[in-house]
Amino acid sequence: MGIQLDSGPTVKRHNYQQNAEINITPFVDVILVLLIIFMVAAPLATVDVPVDLPSNAATPSPPPTDPLYVTVQADGGLFVQEQSVSLQQLAAAAHELTAGNLETRLFLRGDQTVEYGTLMRVMNTLQKAGYARISLVATEELEP
Repeated sequence: MGIQLDSGPTVKRHNYQQNAEINITPFVDVILVLLIIFMVAAPLATVDVPVDLPSNAATPSPPPTDPLYVTVQADGGLFVQEQSVSLQQLAAAAHELTAGNLETRLFLRGDQTVEYGTLMRVMNTLQKAGYARISLVATEELEP
């Protein structure tokens, strides 16, 4: 859309045009400043405040029944509790020791030199047998 003013031959003509472009540079600058502010302020919002909490007067709930330990040794030996089993016998041994209770928590312990695939085969065998509560056991790392 243009406007032309014609006031005679001696007057200089101006050609006014509409500019439809928006300059987004200031918008981007504001967004970047806000991003930096939130990046600096977010860690400050999660500061832990030391609190001396009161003791709990409620009686503790009894611990669950003894968990079942499945151990994979470095040489590939497989144990359920202290009983040596093969991978094919694993499900039957687990059912026998848990009395068929599929809600029993199973703890899978593996030597750190055991291949990942071996641990996954043991875990898949237990899951196919119906055990969904399988936990991996590790030792606590001591800080130097």
